[in-house]
Amino acid sequence: MMKIFTSLVLFISLWLFSFECLAAKGVYQTPKAFISASLGENSAVKMLWLTKEDKAVIAEILSHKFNRMRIRYWQQGNDSVWILDEVGKEKPITIGVHISVHQGKQHISKLKVLTFRESRGDEVRHDFYAKQFINASLDSEKRLTQDIDGITGATLSVRATTKIARLALWLNNKALNGH
Repeated sequence: MMKIFTSLVLFISLWLFSFECLAAKGVYQTPKAFISASLGENSAVKMLWLTKEDKAVIAEILSHKFNRMRIRYWQQGNDSVWILDEVGKEKPITIGVHISVHQGKQHISKLKVLTFRESRGDEVRHDFYAKQFINASLDSEKRLTQDIDGITGATLSVRATTKIARLALWLNNKALNGH
């Protein structure tokens, strides 16, 4: 009888753990919906081609090698949207970053986790976290001008979103200055 009870407790524990892991994953907004909500329906799709030097800067920002030759973004007037992926612990997190330019200075208008694939750390998808990025820009050292508070248990997801915010601002600056 004790063996059956122990097996049942183990089964329920594993089932709850697997449910918890599945609960963190999700698509919270499609890239198309984020672009439309940020820029409207008539945004232009653009392509930013990357040089070897650009890839070196991107690798510095992300803390790992970057092999893509180009990055797609969307633009409407002085605003742009970048949809980028960065690995949290093991899987990519898809993040949308809306950047506005006012009086020659660019800043983040909105940051949103669009798709979260990790088993933990999905707290970064909530507005209370994402609001920290509003009005952030880059300093001369390619760091955000605002401090971003971490979330216990979501350290790698926080790092991923912060890297993407920095990268989007750097890429936008490059795009504005004629590649």
